[in-house]
Amino acid sequence: MTYERFEDLPVWKDSARLYEDVEALLEESALHASRGFRDQLDRATLSISNNIAEGFERGTTNELLAFLYIARGSAGEVRSMLTIKLRSARDAELKRRISNLVSLAESCSRQL
Repeated sequence: MTYERFEDLPVWKDSARLYEDVEALLEESALHASRGFRDQLDRATLSISNNIAEGFERGTTNELLAFLYIARGSAGEVRSMLTIKLRSARDAELKRRISNLVSLAESCSRQL
């Protein structure tokens, strides 16, 4: 299947949803995290969809692949940060939400 817009790519849709869900998580008071952690998680999560979009718009296969690898690296970074928070989370609902985000980040990595 050929896609004409990056917004139609399933992986871009999933990464956009991941960002929205992480953004909601970052607003939770139950998430005990430093300002730096929150900022880095926010930027790394947004980096996934942005790099997919930038690579798609570049027009060459080599550039697309380079940006997809960057996006995949960002998905790994997000997974790592969420997994660290999962290890210290006490609240069962918070653990469930973080675990779901880890799974979604892993799905993005696999798609990339």
